[in-house]
Amino acid sequence: MLRNSDHSSEPDLLQLVAGGDEAAFATLFHNYRNKIYSIAYELSESHGVAEEIVQDVFLKMWQRRETLGEVQHFKAFLFTVTRNYVFSALKSMAQRKGLEQQAVAGMPTYYSDADNKLVQKEYAQILKKAVDSLPPKQKQVYLLVKEKGYTRNEAAAELQLSPETVKTHLAQAMRGIRASCLAQIDTLLLLLFLKYL
Repeated sequence: MLRNSDHSSEPDLLQLVAGGDEAAFATLFHNYRNKIYSIAYELSESHGVAEEIVQDVFLKMWQRRETLGEVQHFKAFLFTVTRNYVFSALKSMAQRKGLEQQAVAGMPTYYSDADNKLVQKEYAQILKKAVDSLPPKQKQVYLLVKEKGYTRNEAAAELQLSPETVKTHLAQAMRGIRASCLAQIDTLLLLLFLKYL
């Protein structure tokens, strides 16, 4: 998927980059930058995070440029590198904002309505499956606090637990949901790669 002005194939381009050719690397950057940005923005809904991911992905590629000449399936390689940085960013955002906001956040407007509804539904199913797989007490606490809006003290009174126990159950629930959702989001990320690359 080279620019029309480029007469070399992508394997040739990768060989040039592997040899340290900065112009070839700039062409590679031009070819894939917007696609990686779109995927990163779809999942993070943050321009800053998406830009960071683009920079990190291409920095990683430049640092590993000597190996690019051996890459047989560049898109699969790019998927793996991008996925790792997207997961890292999502984990960081989930810790800062709370996982449920990441799992059910509205998707960007350049999705078609049909695509948007499909992905929203998929995200909701991923979150529901993760919540349903929690141990009973963790699930009860999560549903009361995160879905019904109970305070920690209100949830403690409802469940006849101490507020500290509620806090512990909630923290454990969030960790479990985060791990489960991130594993399943891998599938969504692959679908986005198929859409954009």
